[in-house]
Amino acid sequence: MATRTRASMAAVLALLALAALRCAPAAAELERVEHPAAKNDGSLSLLVIGDWGRKGAYNQTMVAEQMGKVGEELDIDFVVSTGDNFYENGLTGVDDQQFEESFTNIYTAQSLNKPWYLVLGNHDYRGDALAQLSPVLNKIDDRFICKRSFIVDAEMVEFFFIDTTPFQEKYWTHPKDDHYDWRGVAPRGNYIDNLLKDLDEAMKKSTAKWKIAIGHHTMRSVSDHGETKELLQLLLPVLKDNGIDFYINGHDHCLEHISSRDSPLQYFTSGGGSKAWRGVFQPTDDKLQFFYDGQGFMSLQLNQYQADFIFYDVYGNSLYTWSSRKINHRQPSIFVTEE
Repeated sequence: MATRTRASMAAVLALLALAALRCAPAAAELERVEHPAAKNDGSLSLLVIGDWGRKGAYNQTMVAEQMGKVGEELDIDFVVSTGDNFYENGLTGVDDQQFEESFTNIYTAQSLNKPWYLVLGNHDYRGDALAQLSPVLNKIDDRFICKRSFIVDAEMVEFFFIDTTPFQEKYWTHPKDDHYDWRGVAPRGNYIDNLLKDLDEAMKKSTAKWKIAIGHHTMRSVSDHGETKELLQLLLPVLKDNGIDFYINGHDHCLEHISSRDSPLQYFTSGGGSKAWRGVFQPTDDKLQFFYDGQGFMSLQLNQYQADFIFYDVYGNSLYTWSSRKINHRQPSIFVTEE
C-alpha cells in the first residue's frame, strides 16, 4: 500500500512539474541556488564525478566507495555531477527504478549525504529529460538537485552550471537512432542565444573571488570526443571575457587537466564515474598537464586565495595534484605539483 501511495504521489507531482515546464518559454533564465557559507576556516570542499549511472556496473560501486572515503577525509560540502547521470538513455520517468539503482543505492556513504548539484548530459537527453529536472526526484532523494543551467552561490565562489547538450548541432540534425528530449529547449537558436546572454549578464555581475563553469561536454580534450567546436565558438568567448577560472566537464570517460594556450582558463575533465578505458589519445595545441584513461573522480578544495585539485583512481590513489593561487581578485598566479 505504501508503495502504491508513493507511486500515486509521484505521478501527481510529475504531472504538475511537466505542465509547468511545458508552459515555460524556451529560454534559459538562470536560477540561483544559495549554498550555505563555507566552513569556519573559510574553506570549501567538494567532489566532482561524471558519466556514472550504470546500476553499479563498470566499477561504479568501487568509485563510489572511494568517493565516500575521500569525502569523509575532506569533510566535503557537496558533490558536483558533470552529466550523463543515467545510461544508456536517461530515465523513462520519475518512477524509473534506475534512479535508485544507479544513484540512491550506490552513493551510500555518510560523507556523500550532501547536496548533489547536477547538469544533464547527452545520454540524459535521450530519455525523459524533464523527469531528471522534476522536483519529484528531490522528494525521493533530497540530495538530488538537477537543473538545466543554474548558479550555485557559495559566497567566495560561484559555480555556473551550463546545459551544453543543445549546443552540439549533430544531436539535432543527425541523431541516428537516438531520440533527444528537446521539450523546453527548442528552437535551438533561441535557447542558446538566451542562455549565452543570461550567462554573460550573471558572470559580469558576479563579485565572487572564484568563478567556475560546469558543463557536460568537453571544450579541450585529448580523449575520444576531443574538442566540441560549438562550445569553442559560442561559449568559450563568454567564459574568457568574464574571467572564468576553470571549466569542468565530463563526456570523455577519463580524467584530464589541460591549460589554455591563450588565456588563464584551465580545463578539467572528470568523466570516470563508471565505464572508461577508451584507448584514445589525440593531442591538441593546448598544454596537456595530466591525462588518465580510466575510472576515478576529482576533488576541489577552495579558500579565498587558493584552489587545490586532486584526481583519484578507482582504488582511491591520488594520481595528480594541481593548485592555483590568487594574489589578488583579478590576477591568479599558478603553480603545479604532481604525484
